[in-house]
Amino acid sequence: MILLILRLLVAIAIAFIVGKLVSKIKLPAILGWLLTGMILGPHAFGVVNDAVLNAHWYEPIMHILECVVGLLIGTELVWKKIKKSGKQIIITTLTQSLGTFFVVSLVFGVVFYFVGFPIYLAFIFGGIALATAPAPALSIVREFKTDGPVTKTLIPMAALDDMVGVIVFFSTISIISANLSEQKLPAYMILLVVLLPIIIGIVIGLLAGVVLKRERSTKVTVLLLSATILISAGVGFIFNDLVLPKPVLNFMLIGMAFSATFSNMISEERLEQIMNSFNPILGISMIVVILNLGTPLDYHLILGAGLFTAIYIISRAVGKYGGALFGAVITDSPETVKKYLGLTLLPHSGVSLVFTGIAVSVLSGPAPEYAKVIQGTIAAAAVINEVIAVIASKKAFEWAGEFNKKEEISNE
Repeated sequence: MILLILRLLVAIAIAFIVGKLVSKIKLPAILGWLLTGMILGPHAFGVVNDAVLNAHWYEPIMHILECVVGLLIGTELVWKKIKKSGKQIIITTLTQSLGTFFVVSLVFGVVFYFVGFPIYLAFIFGGIALATAPAPALSIVREFKTDGPVTKTLIPMAALDDMVGVIVFFSTISIISANLSEQKLPAYMILLVVLLPIIIGIVIGLLAGVVLKRERSTKVTVLLLSATILISAGVGFIFNDLVLPKPVLNFMLIGMAFSATFSNMISEERLEQIMNSFNPILGISMIVVILNLGTPLDYHLILGAGLFTAIYIISRAVGKYGGALFGAVITDSPETVKKYLGLTLLPHSGVSLVFTGIAVSVLSGPAPEYAKVIQGTIAAAAVINEVIAVIASKKAFEWAGEFNKKEEISNE
């Protein structure tokens, strides 16, 4: 066990160094962390090998850190800040999420009609495609201190996008599994998967709001916040492992709801003090979560990527960008949101691989040949898309003129 932990610590140290080097050439550090995960993962050098990834302690640690990363979103969901743009954010979330589902399902429906594959596969691809992985874009927000219309729209949207993604994917896979598979997903799973993380986060967030409201020393603040995050994750573990038929809870959503709750209970000055105190832990958590996104990605798949992978990446990008543009236009959003928001929504891999695993488990009995099509296509797309998406997200914030704006505002 000690050797496995050392392997992970070595990988984290290397990711940190590579991130710094990548930053020197004006690319986001996250790209370095992601590539480090891929290179040190089981498909390449194997520093973080299957023994590490399958260790009994590994997944719980990742879930706790996902809760921590959720703070980046939740602490921005302060009602005073978002009430003016709430309608715009909800409409744009729906247009880009459902637009992606529609475009990808339609494109693959046409393709599968001509190649003789069942049409239901197209809807599975659409359900997987609408998910957005918020961590990469949030990492860029944090690293480059972005602020402005695109940033302010993206952060609350990341929380809503996760909820829409879960509802659409589980609704789709439940209908398909009910007609196809012996492994039927119960309908109540859809509600539970969306609502449970939010309820857990709100309940523990209320506790955190009470204990964090009063100003305290940095050490006590960090201890109190860490303790309440661990309680949130612990309650999540109980439901994930003992109550739900499948372990599918979104721990980042728990962290979002938890931090959004206490952020609305305390003053802005106290919230800033809390986040400044917690910043080092947040930074390390971000590196580890992104490193974990990279480890299952197999670089060999880039060479073996076929036509379906190209179709998936392009149709998903069209859906995300077109849907975000349409939503921004009909809500009369700022010009930068119309032009660049869609590019920040391209990161995908973490959530897509979870959804893919569920889809493969549903199809592995009744249609194993199609399960392989989904697995191969999404795995290859995850590798290629993520590298492109991280660079595109960084350029979007840069073109929107939002780099270092947070620093400028705080100095005024």
